Amino acid sequence: MRLLRSSLYLLSSLLLLGTLLIGCNSTMQVYKDSLKKYDNGEYDLAIKGLQKVAAAGYEPTQSNFLIAESYRLSNRYQEAIPYYKQALDEGIDQPQARFHYAYALKTTGAYQQAQEEFQAFAGMQNAPKALQERALREIEILKIVDRLKTMAPEVEITNLPTNTAGAEFSAFVNGNHLVYASSKKEKIYKNNGQAMLGLYKVALPEDPESIQGPPTLFSKNVFEAEANEGSPAFSPDGKTLVFARGNTGKKKGTADVDLYMSKNVDGEWTLPIYLPINDSLAWDGSPAFSGDGKTLYFASNRPGGSGGIDLYRTNMDASGRFSKPVNMGKDINTAGDDMFPYVSEDGKLYFASDGHPGLGKLDLFVATRSQGIITVQNLGLPYNSPQDDFALTFYPDSNSGFLSSNRDGGKGDDDLYYFYIPQAPDSSIAKVDDPNDPMSPKNPNFINGKPKIVRYFLAGDVVLNTPEATPLDSALVQILPDTSETPIAQLPTDAYGKFGTQPVEEGQNYVLLVSRKGYISKREPFSMDGRSIPPIFLNKELTDTTFTVTVRLDKLELNKTFVLDNIYYDLNKYNIRPDAALELDKLVQILKDNPTMKIELSSHTDARATDSYNMTLSQNRAESAVNYLISRGIDADRMVAQGYGERELLIPNAKTEEEHQKNRRTEFTILSY
Repeated sequence: MRLLRSSLYLLSSLLLLGTLLIGCNSTMQVYKDSLKKYDNGEYDLAIKGLQKVAAAGYEPTQSNFLIAESYRLSNRYQEAIPYYKQALDEGIDQPQARFHYAYALKTTGAYQQAQEEFQAFAGMQNAPKALQERALREIEILKIVDRLKTMAPEVEITNLPTNTAGAEFSAFVNGNHLVYASSKKEKIYKNNGQAMLGLYKVALPEDPESIQGPPTLFSKNVFEAEANEGSPAFSPDGKTLVFARGNTGKKKGTADVDLYMSKNVDGEWTLPIYLPINDSLAWDGSPAFSGDGKTLYFASNRPGGSGGIDLYRTNMDASGRFSKPVNMGKDINTAGDDMFPYVSEDGKLYFASDGHPGLGKLDLFVATRSQGIITVQNLGLPYNSPQDDFALTFYPDSNSGFLSSNRDGGKGDDDLYYFYIPQAPDSSIAKVDDPNDPMSPKNPNFINGKPKIVRYFLAGDVVLNTPEATPLDSALVQILPDTSETPIAQLPTDAYGKFGTQPVEEGQNYVLLVSRKGYISKREPFSMDGRSIPPIFLNKELTDTTFTVTVRLDKLELNKTFVLDNIYYDLNKYNIRPDAALELDKLVQILKDNPTMKIELSSHTDARATDSYNMTLSQNRAESAVNYLISRGIDADRMVAQGYGERELLIPNAKTEEEHQKNRRTEFTILSY
């Protein structure tokens, strides 16, 4: 009997263990599938899978972080907040988590808490430099948020009856219809779980606030069932339509959004054509025509901009040909996103931005030119809110119009709003109240009629690349324009390792070439993009501000090894990918700046294939990298290619893909100098 009970106990234990193993394997598979969906931009599906994984207690910290990121990347910042907080409370080692948590808090109007989180992020040692600079800028913006909130004009804003639980945005008046984007298609967009967007229209009554549905499809020719279509813009005569179409899955990521044009011929809209101004590797969207119809404005994140998405313009001749797009410059564009342009009948440029000082994420701004100076002004309340406010357009020949927002109190995701500005009883506006007049205290660009001027300078220090950061004297800092090898300044460091100051210009990019005997010469980029101080922050005519840079030098030591970040190869291949080439170009520059240095360039694999296979693969990868360096002008006798396969694993028992990736690394070791 005792033997029987023991056997039954053993059997039940084995069954329980088997059930647990099956459950663990099942959860692990859900986690892997969710990671694939995340990498593919299918954020809504990734969220659902990762929520199950986190609930099961598998990789909870990383799962919560990726859920938060999925909400953020599908523009659902408020939903991301509890997951960022959970990941941070659990000790997530991704420094950007705190930055995005702070930004999400800002979108809810929790300004004080957001400022504290930005401050904590800015003080982190391992914070990415670009995000650190943005955090410092956000801290300054949050200090004046009350000033922005008080800039409330007399305006009435109404949520339109045509809104639904889905998304409605980018309204434009065309004839006696309001045309806008709405999520009404049958296909579901895996990014955010909503129906895909199309262009729809609804008849405009005399009182736009009383618009009644249901809306109808704008045109069967301007409709692709498996794509998002939005941001309609019509020429002044109403016969030319330019809109954005994308997210078809044909190209990965945001590059799969482009501009298209359709013409109204005999009352029918033609099949859209792809515009030649598109950049096939960029996001191109939110178009708008000028008042005369000869200029097309649009937004793009193509290379050469100020940071995120920038505003561009292109001219269109009588035959429909476009000129080369031109960036609208640093007065308008910022290191953030600047998009949804609209030119009013009086020539003012309205647009949305999260780079200029604002109340939340996207705020509405107006840009005007006076005496050759461009003034960018936040429209304030109630146009703006802590959430996204964008796509402002005016009703023809009136002081009313439409804007889009996902602010609290709406009916769904993005909603359409109608705004009306009551006419002032006395049309003669005193200069003191005119924000465009140089003598007005409401003009942020002038003080007592004189333009505010900022002089920018660069200074810094050079230290040893160790935790102690010992200052290095007698180092030479050459400041170069990023387009030339001719220095504009040569500054030695003093006994405390400090150098400076050197005047720098707005919108320019520089390189600091730092050298010292016995150390590896290093180039440190410095960009003025996004560093300009908005006039609203300035309280005097002349302001001097100095940016400081810390350059960390490594000692020139035999057998010292450095890991090359982001040198990735396709599975089981050894050809140099374009992203790897960008990283190898940095090594090319190091070798050119240190002409006596000889190195071993080594490649390592993970342990998921046979030892002999990994040795051959790693050797091929190392030789491929060396051959690339040779093609970039580095002498072959300065380099040795060596593959180590899986023999020098950083993480011997790697389980996750992130751990395997750390083992698959490329390094260089100093052999002589």
